[in-house]
Order: sequence, then C-alpha cells, then structure tokens
Amino acid sequence: MDIQSLSESIRSNVSSVIVGKDDLIDKLFIALVTSGHVLLQDVPGTGKTMLAKALAKSVECEFKRVQFTPDLLPSDVSGISYFNPKSSEFVFRPGPLFTNILLGDEINRASPRTQSSLLECMEERQITIDGITHTLEEPFMVIATQNPLEQQGTFPLPEAQLDRFLFQLSMGYPETDESIQILRRFIEGKPLQELQAVVTVKQLIDARETAQGVHVSDPMLEYITQLAERTRGDEAVVIGISPRGCQALLKAAQVQAILGGRGYVIPDDVKTLAIPVWAHRLVLKGTYLSRSSSSASEVISRILQEVPVPTEDPEAL
Repeated sequence: MDIQSLSESIRSNVSSVIVGKDDLIDKLFIALVTSGHVLLQDVPGTGKTMLAKALAKSVECEFKRVQFTPDLLPSDVSGISYFNPKSSEFVFRPGPLFTNILLGDEINRASPRTQSSLLECMEERQITIDGITHTLEEPFMVIATQNPLEQQGTFPLPEAQLDRFLFQLSMGYPETDESIQILRRFIEGKPLQELQAVVTVKQLIDARETAQGVHVSDPMLEYITQLAERTRGDEAVVIGISPRGCQALLKAAQVQAILGGRGYVIPDDVKTLAIPVWAHRLVLKGTYLSRSSSSASEVISRILQEVPVPTEDPEAL
C-alpha cells in the first residue's frame, strides 16, 4: 500500500469518529510518517482526546494514555526500578512511555520536572533511567493536549519542549451542519469503540523510508534556510527558527509532496506547512511569557510573502 492509500485509509477511518477535520487528520498522518510529535491546543470539549484515540486505534500498534496532573512524577511516566526480594536484585518496571503512541492529556498541568522527562525520548527515541539507556520501539509518537485559556494550576511548556513538537494544531469549533452530524452520530452508536486498525507498523516504517527518498532540490533547501534566517532577524522575533525547525519542515514537506502526487518538493508544500510547523517555535518580543500563536502565524505569513519563491519548474527543482 502506497503512502497516498495509507493516508486515505486513516483519514476515512478517523473521519468515522471525528467530523470535518480532514486537513487536521492529514497533518497527524504526516507526523506519524515522519516520527513527529503533535501538540493539540484548544478549549475543552472540541475532541482533542478523541482525535488522538481515533488515530491510535487506526494503527495496529500499542497505545497508552497519561493524564498529566501537578502531582505526577517523572517515574510515573518513564518507569521505575524496584527491589525484588525473591531475586534479590533491582528490576525495571517500564512506565507508559514505553509504547508506540503516547497520549499526554493536559500536558501543561504537570510540573516542569515531569515535563522534562519527555525531552530525551521525544528527540532521541530513548530514555535514560538510573544510568541505563532504554531504546524505545518504532514508531514512537507523542500526542499532547492542552487548554490555552485556563492557566491556573498549569506550567507553560518551555521553548525546548515546544521545539520538539512537529506540529501545534487546533481543533476549532465545528460548523452548524457538522455539529448536527456529530450529535446524530453519537446518538446512533459509539463509533470510537467500533473503530478497527487499518494500518500496520510495518506499513508506517516502509512509508517513512519512501518519504525520505522524495527529491528536495538545492533551491528548495535554500528557500527553507532563507525563511528560517529571516525569522531570526525579524524585528518582532526574539527567538527564531532553529536548525531542528528547518529539518522538521523539510521532512513534513516531503510527505506533503507525496500526498500531492509528486516525488519532489515544491514551494507550495513548504508554504502550506510553515505555520503549523513553525508558529509555536517562535518567541516574539513582548510576548516571551505569554506567547500568542496567532501573532506568530502573522509573522510567518508576512515572511512567506517577503522571501522570493524559487522556480516551480520540476526540471529546475
């Protein structure tokens, strides 16, 4: 099954639960293929957790959920070594972190100490506990949710943590007809419980190798670099896009190209994904303590208009 077919299968499967969010589902699929992580930020009740569960059930892999709370300890997520009196030795008991898809619900309610326990695993796909490094199985993906409005009792994610998320996405409220469809769908049954896996882990790993082979021309590499450098020198920006952010956009654009039926990246792939990949990575002047993703989106939109676009001639690319 090719990547386009995989994407269509997951989109169709998740859409049987989540109404009217095909573009959002496609971005989650891109994150799956690129081994990226996703931060879902929106008000309560919009379906963030249900979307994450529907995606996890669509893939034939292990899924675990952690409800982040202020009293959650790092060992509650990563695991702990305990003394076994029968064997007279310490035994490691893995935590929920050892899975394929981890849902971190309300991640900003956990303390910075607990949040930091995810840094190593999100970037390096490994976790070090008591001096011993444990490798995580592939694929490994973190889907985190947070409420941007209610700040009492929360701990804002630091820049280092945000930079490890491929996308920051928002569900948004449904349209009128979509709301009616949601009500009707959940009156008639329980679609999430009835969901079956449509993609295997092997298919995802094969898709990742295929995506890595998508051609990216030198002009496109220069285009991404110029966009990132412009953010670093922009008068409204304190912290611009890092090399990690450039790599994230490049990998996402490769999958986007395949979904567009091409074997090469064009500027539209980059422009389509620049805001969801980069907006949460920017720190703007005057908003260091209270970031405004909408303002960051406006900065990126302006930069996309200012930076010259390379030719879209496939032969030149």
